[in-house]
Parts: sequence; structure tokens; C-alpha cells
Amino acid sequence: MQAQSRVDVFDQIFLVFLGLGTIVGIVVVTYTLYNAYKYRDDGGRTSDADTPTLGELPTGGEGGKKLFLSFGLSAIIVISLVVWTYGMLLYVEDPGNDIPQEDAIEVDVTGEGFAWFFDYENGASSTSTMTVPENTPVWLNVTGGDVWHTFGISEQRVKADAIPGETDETWFMSGEAGDTYEIECFELCGPGHTQMTGTVEVVEQEEFDQFLEEEAPEDEGNSSEGGNASDGGNASDGGNASDGGNASDGGNASDGGNATDGGNATDEANASNESDGGDV
Repeated sequence: MQAQSRVDVFDQIFLVFLGLGTIVGIVVVTYTLYNAYKYRDDGGRTSDADTPTLGELPTGGEGGKKLFLSFGLSAIIVISLVVWTYGMLLYVEDPGNDIPQEDAIEVDVTGEGFAWFFDYENGASSTSTMTVPENTPVWLNVTGGDVWHTFGISEQRVKADAIPGETDETWFMSGEAGDTYEIECFELCGPGHTQMTGTVEVVEQEEFDQFLEEEAPEDEGNSSEGGNASDGGNASDGGNASDGGNASDGGNASDGGNATDGGNATDEANASNESDGGDV
């Protein structure tokens, strides 16, 4: 069975009170008219002995049985209404297991500067427009950023205080895709109070997922990743510009086996040719 929404609960309370109030009104008015007709003045006179005097308790009605019966029935009706209504309001405050948490989404609401700010679970955020998926329980954590506000959605019977430093929790069922609800502030908060409005937009689940992806904050691991601009293996890699085996490689320009190689320019085998005693 689908969980009841706040609208369903308050509609039930209204209908029950309306029905009982109508029944009680009909009974009271009918009984009053009946007695007015029964004890009407038909022109006949009664003796003064039957006329009650000022301050005298009436003795009719079989010892007051009718009075106690009507009082008892009224007490039963009123007490039953109080207990039933209290139980329904407890459900509104905390539906418990009737609304599984895994099926719900959570939105943080902040009222500040005559505007409403919304933060979602993945870090996405929006201003003045709350986007929610269809047929989904929505839990709200409401607070204020500057002064006292009151967050309210009349069509969803939602109302929560937005007080700086405190968090008020409430919830509602989103409804069908395409539905929109007006958000209002119900606390006089300053000169911009009447303009402190917003909108709840109900969308399909796929569109909501796309919204979260687009509005999510950028990944900080891209632009400043150690393996890119400042990667030790590129611009400042010890094996490139300052590689000991290249410009300053001991085996190249200053290689002992090249320019200063004892076996080349100063080779004793060459110079001994010109001064060889056997030639001259």
C-alpha cells in the first residue's frame, strides 16, 4: 500500500471534522426545533404551581438522565477525536517505516536574503527552484542564514521554521512529473518578505539524475593533478634538460676518450716516426 502524503492526512482530518460537525449540528438544530414546537405557547394557561421559580433546578427529564446521556456522548466523541487527530499528526511529524529511507531524497533548505537556497546530497545546488523526482518522498532540513523565516508549500501542507543556528525537519510526497508548487515565506522577515518566493518542480527520475550531474561541483582532481602540469616526469624531469647523460654527460664533450685521449693527438707512435733514427 502506498504511503499517505501530508495532503492525504490533512484531508482526512478535515473530512472527519466536517462530517461529525455536520451530524452534531443537524441533531442539535433538529432537537431545538422539536422542543420549540412541542412547548410552544398554544394559548392555554398553566397553574402557578407548575411554573419554576428563579434559582430552582428543573425536576423534569427523569432525574437528569437526558443531561448525563448527552454529556457522556459528547465527551466520548470529543475524546475520540482528540486521540485520533493526535495520532494522525504524529504520522505527519514522523511517518517512520511507512516511508522507507532508501526511497527518499534529502534536500537542505536555507532562507537568506529574501531567497531560498537548496543543496542536494551529491553537492549540487540551486536557488529559488527546487527540483525533485516524481512520486518520491522528499525530506527537508530547513534553516535560516540571517533572520527568522518560515518555509512553506501550501499545496503540500508543508510549513517549517527557518531559524539561524537551528534545523527543522519536514517532508512531503513530490507527486506526478510536471507538477509545480509555490514556495512562500510565512514569517515577516523584512522589506523583501513578499518577494521571498520559489518553485518546486517535479520531473521524471532520468531528468532529475541529469540535473544532479549537471549541477554537481567540478572534480578538483583534474586541473591540479600531480601527473599533468607539475608532473616531475616532464618539464623538470631529471632525465631530460638536466640529464647527466646529455649536455653535461661525461661521455660526450669532456669524454676522456675523445679530445684529450692519450691515444690520438699525442700518440707516441706518430711523433716517433719523424724522429726515428732509422729514417734520417
